[in-house]
Amino acid sequence: MFQWLQKLFSAPAAASPPPAAPAPRAPAVPPAAVRPAAPGAPQSGPSFEQRDNINAAYYHWLFGTGGSSELETTEAENQVLAALSQILSSHQSGAALVRRLPGLIPQLLQSLRSDNFSAVHLSRTISSDVVLVAAVLRMANNARVANGTQITSVEHAIMLLGSEGLRHLITSVAFRPIIDMNSGHYTRSLAPRIWDQSERSALANRLLAEEMGVDPFEAFLAGLVQYVGLIVTLRIMDQSDKHGTQLGSEMFCASLLRDARALSCSIGREWHFPDSVVTAISEQAGARKGVQLSAMGRLLAQSDYLSKVRILAEAGHADPAEPALFKGLAPSALACYRALDKIADDTPQPDGAPVLAT
Repeated sequence: MFQWLQKLFSAPAAASPPPAAPAPRAPAVPPAAVRPAAPGAPQSGPSFEQRDNINAAYYHWLFGTGGSSELETTEAENQVLAALSQILSSHQSGAALVRRLPGLIPQLLQSLRSDNFSAVHLSRTISSDVVLVAAVLRMANNARVANGTQITSVEHAIMLLGSEGLRHLITSVAFRPIIDMNSGHYTRSLAPRIWDQSERSALANRLLAEEMGVDPFEAFLAGLVQYVGLIVTLRIMDQSDKHGTQLGSEMFCASLLRDARALSCSIGREWHFPDSVVTAISEQAGARKGVQLSAMGRLLAQSDYLSKVRILAEAGHADPAEPALFKGLAPSALACYRALDKIADDTPQPDGAPVLAT
């Protein structure tokens, strides 16, 4: 799958590089505020303790456990972990558990290979998919110069975003899970939050990739797919705890995240993602104090941290004025944090169904 995406993302040899365009999410501060570090400058990031504290707070918030540090796993939790372990040890395809790319996506990405893409043609194609229409208009309105003018035309939005902005936006939509709100408690309540954090992490990766010496496209993908295994696991959780009251202990979360990341790596290998992406995701699962990470691994650890801090701050579970949260982080990381503002997912649906279903 990676080679397929890379081929579609690469412009024809005779074409000149596409013009610069906004990132998939429109930042709260201009992307220019995030500048590459000077050559040879040390790359800093959150410490092991900072990440550990934020991870604990984030998963307490995600599962609604109110800060409980229960170390014993429940029967339902053991069932989930056993089922996940069975998937990892079997020959079952992890990628088969994930939604296929929509048929419209390859057609759009192929059209975007040329600098001379037709805004009229793309407008007609995009207009046939209500999810893409809403995503394109939302991104264009958040990226526009603050002149108070609302963009309501898909063709106008396409011209504003440019081919590169559209490529990354459409890729994000292609990987976005579809969440059936008639499914169980965990899919309904957790999947939108997990995907929101993944998208913010992908944006942070893209903004910081250059100074970390990492390919921005690969970094973007790493941020998007790092938790795909966890989203898949939500269906197992729905079956084991139908009322949403027995999962979320500290021991369970630690084991769940380790195995869910392993499933993400398995899916990434089946999709033929670059080794750097799979390795970076794997490194997050086995992160220990003092262990050296790859460049992509360090970037993913930092973007994961920044996105979780931002989400917790918006939910009132972290104080962004607390100096300890940003101790040791580079100015570019602080600018990136300010760019990770929440964009409401108000995509219209014909029957009122949500955008996101597994």
